[in-house]
Amino acid sequence: MLKSRSAKETTGQDVSFGRQKNRPSFAGKSSEPADRTLACRYELKYHITESKAEAIAQFIKPFLQLDRYCKLQRSGDYPIVSLYLDSGDLQLCRESLRGHKNRFKLRIRSYTDETDYPRFFEIKRRINTIIMKSRARVMNSDVPTLLAGLPLPPQNYTADLETINQFQLYAGSIKARPAVLVRYMRQAYECDSENRVRVTFDRKLAYSITNATQIRLGGRGWQHNPFTTGGVILEIKFTDRYPVWLSQMVKCFNLRARSISKYASSLDDSCVLKFCAPQLAL
Repeated sequence: MLKSRSAKETTGQDVSFGRQKNRPSFAGKSSEPADRTLACRYELKYHITESKAEAIAQFIKPFLQLDRYCKLQRSGDYPIVSLYLDSGDLQLCRESLRGHKNRFKLRIRSYTDETDYPRFFEIKRRINTIIMKSRARVMNSDVPTLLAGLPLPPQNYTADLETINQFQLYAGSIKARPAVLVRYMRQAYECDSENRVRVTFDRKLAYSITNATQIRLGGRGWQHNPFTTGGVILEIKFTDRYPVWLSQMVKCFNLRARSISKYASSLDDSCVLKFCAPQLAL
């Protein structure tokens, strides 16, 4: 378990992510910041210091460029919030903490609190070392209907219906329900070559235990996840070969890959703070 923190770190209202200045200002409602690597990929994660993150960002600039959504923000990053679903006994969280080679996560992702902006149903599967992600775009008003296992009305038909059906099938198999909101700020670099590579830096990780179907960045109840206190989560994603320059970067900065789950670490910390039931006794 992670160490507990002072009351000042874990109480009070946190609305900074809901303010307009932190919302992504995209060209149109049809655009959304997305992980644009292919749905089938390799993924490596690292926990690094802020100073090392800044040095790595400089190292990768000759090979990758800041993604188009980061370029639209003065801060050079954008917010992400995901509502994670799990069974009553937190089966998916336990499988993640135990390092099961074949597992999946169910989440609904958003990048803003604007109600007319779409949400994204995602199934993230791990099959040994391969990550496979399915993603379906829906309107915010349709989220409660879909989480109840009901079909969309004909006028709300989506081209991603197959993914939505799969999501509902997975959710129904474990009687999944909302468990926790997880949010953070992402700085992303990518390239458009045949071997797609994406490098992201995630900061300000926070969570909010919830049983509601609302996906929100602001509001009350947010707790800082100590995993990113004084540190950054670095993720490297690629679809084919592991580029030589990435190998050189890992060696140069003495990076050590590790298992990192924003979802599982958030629930783990909430149990330490007595916010979570049942306890994650592993």
